[in-house]
Amino acid sequence: MYARYSKLVDGQRNKQEMADAIGDKIQEENDCPSQKKAEVSAPAPCDAQTKQAAPEEKAQAEERGSDDTTASGCTDAEKEEKKILNLDELWQRLCDAPPECHSLLKKNLSQEIFDELKDKTSQFKGRLEDCIRSGCENTDSGVGVYACDPDAYTTFAPLLDAVIRDYHKVSELKHPNPDFGDTDKLDFGNLDPSGEMIVSTRVRVGRSHDSYGFPPVLKKEDRVEMEQKTVEALKKLDGELKGTYHPLTGMSKDTQKQLTEDHFLFNDSDRFLRAAGGYNDWPTGRGIYFNDNKTFLVWVNEEDHLRFISMQMGGDLREVYTRLVKAIRALETSGLSFAKRDGLGYLTFCPSNLGTTLRASVHIKIPKLSQTPDFKAFCDKYNIQARGIHGEHTESVGGVYDISNKRRLGLTEIEAIQEMRRGVEAVIAEEKKLSGK
Repeated sequence: MYARYSKLVDGQRNKQEMADAIGDKIQEENDCPSQKKAEVSAPAPCDAQTKQAAPEEKAQAEERGSDDTTASGCTDAEKEEKKILNLDELWQRLCDAPPECHSLLKKNLSQEIFDELKDKTSQFKGRLEDCIRSGCENTDSGVGVYACDPDAYTTFAPLLDAVIRDYHKVSELKHPNPDFGDTDKLDFGNLDPSGEMIVSTRVRVGRSHDSYGFPPVLKKEDRVEMEQKTVEALKKLDGELKGTYHPLTGMSKDTQKQLTEDHFLFNDSDRFLRAAGGYNDWPTGRGIYFNDNKTFLVWVNEEDHLRFISMQMGGDLREVYTRLVKAIRALETSGLSFAKRDGLGYLTFCPSNLGTTLRASVHIKIPKLSQTPDFKAFCDKYNIQARGIHGEHTESVGGVYDISNKRRLGLTEIEAIQEMRRGVEAVIAEEKKLSGK
């Protein structure tokens, strides 16, 4: 099916291919990959329709919540209905987890650390149970920990620092200051000028407002206020970044149908994120912004407060990266202030995404290289990661793989993009060599 991407023969076909490729890219953003199962017996392709389409009843549901909403974002009545476990019960469940539990939470939360942190409260009134609930309720998690708010990375550092070092495979937490490089002097452009191999290119980052907590401690009014501030900033974007914001609350059937066809809608179907409070007050305060060309996208209050995505067909990494940097700089000067911490970089809900938060990827046709026994070792040598086009633990379709940078912590943004660029260039060269070109 991906042979059709080699030539864009007319406008209608071009539009459809853009939607399909972008849809595949966006699917990868629906979940925090590190929270999925630590061990998977057999990769299974995702149900694209299920992952992409936000259910109509969710988009049009009445806003939940009441005056007795607690810091966790749930009302007392909802807590009673859900029978939410307290901290001691969560800890006991983790201690009694089956042998198949290999989460980083299980590995790094000792009795000593638990006793040290169990009575602490963050600046946003977050507690240890808000950070570990998902991993305790879902013992098949890969990481099992979410930060309850930006301050959690300080208040609960004995646990989170250990998880971060473990996940990112670093011995010290010394992330450098942000550096996107001079986009007028980039030494790369289109990585596949012939258009024979790269289907599409995407670069994304996550951002968190520094004055709000993360999903477990947010109230409904916080989500609404964040959305309002974000929309005001997005309205200031101009040129190729100018676009339209579509709130999920009250979304019309026609708009929902169009966004579903464009594969832009995210949903509330992930059990790991749900257990962490990621879907509290759904769909209040959530929405999607995209520019007129549908090459720049912003997700509002999906998993992170904000997720910026720049993407397009083909292999022009320079154009995609430059567009993203332009958007980030514009939004940083439009009234938005993002959460950062020395040594950790930009802070996100899931500790697997912090640092640069940057993931740059291409969908690329590599039928020869991908079948070699040393394919993974080849990718590891260049600090890149290969996976199926529908995300982690999925298989390739038609020899097309998603190739991305592996490292997000301990290097700058421009270093991350250069690392990905060199890796993709090496992949292209090796594929051509194996094909006798």
